[in-house]
Amino acid sequence: MANENNTNTTKNTPPRGPMGGGRGERLSNPGEKAKDFKGAVKRLFTELNRYRILMIVSLILAVASAVISTIAPDKLSNLANSISKGLMVNTQNIQVIKTGLEKYPNLENIEIGSTIISVEDQYKMISIMSTMNENSTSQDLYAKVDELPESVKTVIEPKMDMDEVRKIALGLFIMYTISALFMFIQSLAMTDVSNKFARDLRKKISKKINKLPLSYFDQHSTGDILSRVTNDVDTIAQSMNQSLATLFTSTVLFVGSIFMMFYTNWIMALTAILSSAIGFMGVGKILKKSQKYFVARQTELGNLNGHIEEVYSGLNVVKVYNGKKEADKTFDILNNKVRETNQKSQFLSGLMHPLMGFIGNLGYVMVCIVGALLTMNNIITFGVIVAFMIYVRLFTNPLSQIAQALTSLQSTAAAGERVFEFLDEKEMSKQNECKKHLNKEDVKGKIEFEHVVFQYDNNDKPTIKDFTATALPGQKIAIVGPTGAGKTTMVNLLMKFYEIQSGDIRIDGVSTKDLTRENIHELFTMVLQDTWLFEGTIKENIAYNRDNVTDEQIKEACKEVGIAHFIKTLPNGYNSKLSENDSISAGQRQLLTIARGMLENAPFLILDEATSNVDTRTEELVQKAMDKLSEGKTSFIIAHRLSTIRNADLILVMQEGNIVEQGNHEELMQKGGAYAQLYNSQFEL
Repeated sequence: MANENNTNTTKNTPPRGPMGGGRGERLSNPGEKAKDFKGAVKRLFTELNRYRILMIVSLILAVASAVISTIAPDKLSNLANSISKGLMVNTQNIQVIKTGLEKYPNLENIEIGSTIISVEDQYKMISIMSTMNENSTSQDLYAKVDELPESVKTVIEPKMDMDEVRKIALGLFIMYTISALFMFIQSLAMTDVSNKFARDLRKKISKKINKLPLSYFDQHSTGDILSRVTNDVDTIAQSMNQSLATLFTSTVLFVGSIFMMFYTNWIMALTAILSSAIGFMGVGKILKKSQKYFVARQTELGNLNGHIEEVYSGLNVVKVYNGKKEADKTFDILNNKVRETNQKSQFLSGLMHPLMGFIGNLGYVMVCIVGALLTMNNIITFGVIVAFMIYVRLFTNPLSQIAQALTSLQSTAAAGERVFEFLDEKEMSKQNECKKHLNKEDVKGKIEFEHVVFQYDNNDKPTIKDFTATALPGQKIAIVGPTGAGKTTMVNLLMKFYEIQSGDIRIDGVSTKDLTRENIHELFTMVLQDTWLFEGTIKENIAYNRDNVTDEQIKEACKEVGIAHFIKTLPNGYNSKLSENDSISAGQRQLLTIARGMLENAPFLILDEATSNVDTRTEELVQKAMDKLSEGKTSFIIAHRLSTIRNADLILVMQEGNIVEQGNHEELMQKGGAYAQLYNSQFEL
């Protein structure tokens, strides 16, 4: 029994295939890998060829920004040296004064720069500085400088070369500004490319959907197709925007930082690389160990979700059979497994961030220790230590970014493979040979089936074996039979959703092989078992895809099918908006779709199980509405409730793809054959 208060009343997407569901399910797995990674990436870049100029510019800017970032620490080293030099006593001038006094004891004065230092001041300096020894600190030195004569103090006290500092600082500012500007432009360019590419893919998919045969939708779930249009395309766009440039930038930073470290000082370079390598070995071991827990988590999560879906979809059965306790017990077991695997995987995953911090800090410590030793031996300057502090960061960060980018590229390849697989699907046959056209105003309504044979791709035997029948203008033709007899398939062939293997179907003497699908579709009005209402007003739903429909025509159609009173009870009448939160019964939905069909002035009508989801009272209302809809039209009715087709002009009884009986209700009942058995079985107790 259908639920008369079903809240899921509207859908944003039409049903999969006009007359039936799919035979296979394939759910998208966002973490899956591509079957052919190289082929998928190659195809992706081939599709991106139209954006190659913008992409090349973007990647050049990203590389240029990375190059500037690797050069900048060297300039920063010079800045640090200039600043540190300006903070230190000029020991060189002290040595000049001491040497001059020792070589030329009778010399009256010494000139350093524009400053003249008298002999008295020289001796006074020697006297004051002689109190310094090996245990003296830099603070002691600066204290002694304050005691020196003014002439000596002028040439040896710390002096900052502000011109040089400003020059280097300005150069660094310009470099970092250019680098940031390059990255900004690159980000804008890649965002533009990725979004335009995603838009183009969606356009191609949208066009492709209309060219695919119905057999494709029989074999693929709606969720799978939607996943390709949404999730897969979004994955491609996001990865292109974030990972592609990051991969190039991080690679350049990694290689550039290694080059600049060895260029600056090979001892410090080895120190930074080896200290980081020790940390990365630990990260690698943790990643290897945690991988199995991530896999287990996904598996257990899938088991839990499957159990939840199973219980909730059959909740009434669980309650009726008092299965709540058993269901809760199973849920607790599965939930605990998810908790355990999730706890382990998240714990190990949570170690990544502190470990990366530890690697960076270990590198800083080792650089400082080794750098201090080299500075004491005058092998390097203080600025080199500062530069290597930055090089360590430039060396360690790109490794994690490259790993993330490669992982993202795997997902991109998998998503691209699924999208391109869809775009490469075999399309419906071309209609170049279809030269004829039937105007629905001129069609009389005769349809002939002549020895029609049809077999599904995945079936071993034909579904329709040798179907021959004739529908005269204005007749009401009912097609009945057990499940799998080929009733719906026959109507699908009539609508040219499938191509027949042999035989012919003619409309007013014209073969459907000579008519385009669009021409055939405009000759038919269809009311299906699965009603489809989109999110919009009642008026928009009834006037779907029709431009010149007046409000009066809509109201008249609703009045004829008996839905007008219900619409008047709604707050905004015909302008009431249907959404998924509205409680509209299955019968009311069906009457709305019949009203939609009333506006289609087509010579043929197809009713496929239009009353199967409604109760007896609603069925009577729907039946009256369908009778009005079928007036003056050649109608094909597929029904399991044989009471609804008693007034049919011709009843075709199908079994295993063939017509085993035909005639009206009285004739077939008198024969006592297959139809009589089907009819009587519905009333047996």
